Amino acid sequence: GARGPRPFQAHAPGWESFSVDKSLLVEHSEYFRALFQSGMRESTQKEIQVRDLSAVGFSIMLQILQGEHPLLSCEENLKLVECASFLQVKAVAKYLIASINSDNCFLLYQAAAVFGLLDLFHSAALYIRDSYSDLEEDLDCLPPDLLGYVESLLPSTFVAVGAHTPTFEFLEDVSRTICYLDEDNNQWRTLSCLPLTATTFLAGMTTLDNKVYIVGGVYGYNKQVVEQSFCYDPASNSWSEFPSPQQLRYDVTLTGQEGHLYAIGGEFEKTPLKSVEKFDLSSKTWSFASDLPQAAGAVPCAQTMGRIFVCLWKPLDTTVIYEYAPAKDEWLPVSTLNREQSYGHCMVAHRDNLYIMRNGPFDDFLRCAIDRFNLTTMQWTALPGQYMNSKGALFTAVIRGDTVYTVNKMLTLLYSIEGNQWKFKKERAGFPRSGSLQTFLLRLPRTDHSIAT
Repeated sequence: GARGPRPFQAHAPGWESFSVDKSLLVEHSEYFRALFQSGMRESTQKEIQVRDLSAVGFSIMLQILQGEHPLLSCEENLKLVECASFLQVKAVAKYLIASINSDNCFLLYQAAAVFGLLDLFHSAALYIRDSYSDLEEDLDCLPPDLLGYVESLLPSTFVAVGAHTPTFEFLEDVSRTICYLDEDNNQWRTLSCLPLTATTFLAGMTTLDNKVYIVGGVYGYNKQVVEQSFCYDPASNSWSEFPSPQQLRYDVTLTGQEGHLYAIGGEFEKTPLKSVEKFDLSSKTWSFASDLPQAAGAVPCAQTMGRIFVCLWKPLDTTVIYEYAPAKDEWLPVSTLNREQSYGHCMVAHRDNLYIMRNGPFDDFLRCAIDRFNLTTMQWTALPGQYMNSKGALFTAVIRGDTVYTVNKMLTLLYSIEGNQWKFKKERAGFPRSGSLQTFLLRLPRTDHSIAT
């Protein structure tokens, strides 16, 4: 077992040498693990040659394994797919999946088909399916079997749920429904009714692997915290319960990544919480993660490029972005935005940009200012103009492909993200209920449900 950095040679046109920590390769690459544990001559050599692999791909792979986040050109994407496949590096395949966008989805889809990276292949196909109408002109470039696979998949649908608290069973309660937008007919339809004891009022809601999870929230006049958590699976159209966090909480933020749910902050008995808990879906257990840097409820949260970000504010002028690093279980400060009497209420992510929606000056919530933070350049840009935010539409935005969906009782507005602005794309029917909303995307096996009233 060699310790410390050891040079390896990757074969490219000419030779290039890389000095690499052996343990890093053993940890992440099936190829190197098998090689070093084989007892063959290579397992004890100080230098080995890796043939038929580009030095560019190998170099980018090392950057990613060391925690960097490079933005890749078409050619670099290809070399990296080849490297991830040949060396069997799951972390690199994950990185590629997290970086799928409208510029590289066709290239990654076809490269994944050639090199047999099945998760990347499926993820790129789903991205193309979701952006089908925007990418229509380019679909001809796909061979018939690859196009057929895309068309066999369910597209994601825009789903919303209002703030509901449990009432008597015999009362017909329309707020107890989850609804989705049937875009073809411009109608909202009822997907499912919440379980009788579930609340969405001040609850954390998120989706993970095409299931909806609800944690926390309150019911009744004295705001009792709901003690069960709930999961909805659209594939079987069924609800199930799972344990609640060890610390009961409402006004909690919930997000999911890689088989885990994270319940972030919130309140209990009118006291804001710093604590964060992580639920392992396979073992069905909660454990505490690192505390937030400060106690906070209703924490804005977004994921992009496989990374989790939150906004905290130090009332009333400072919005601070933190990244949660699951491997280190740390909250890392990323950047700060100072704006007089204004702070971030909602955050959404697209490519390597975070978009922060904040109230206009002097607590003007009807007009929203949007600031963009770029994770690659670490620069802030204010989007030009202000965005109508009547009745909180912008505080529940979700992004599918290059399209932003916002909604309230009056209308659903779609924007396309172009350069440094959100351009109005189209208008759809408003959500048929008043009150605050939570929104997300789901793939629905059936879309013939009754119209929501």
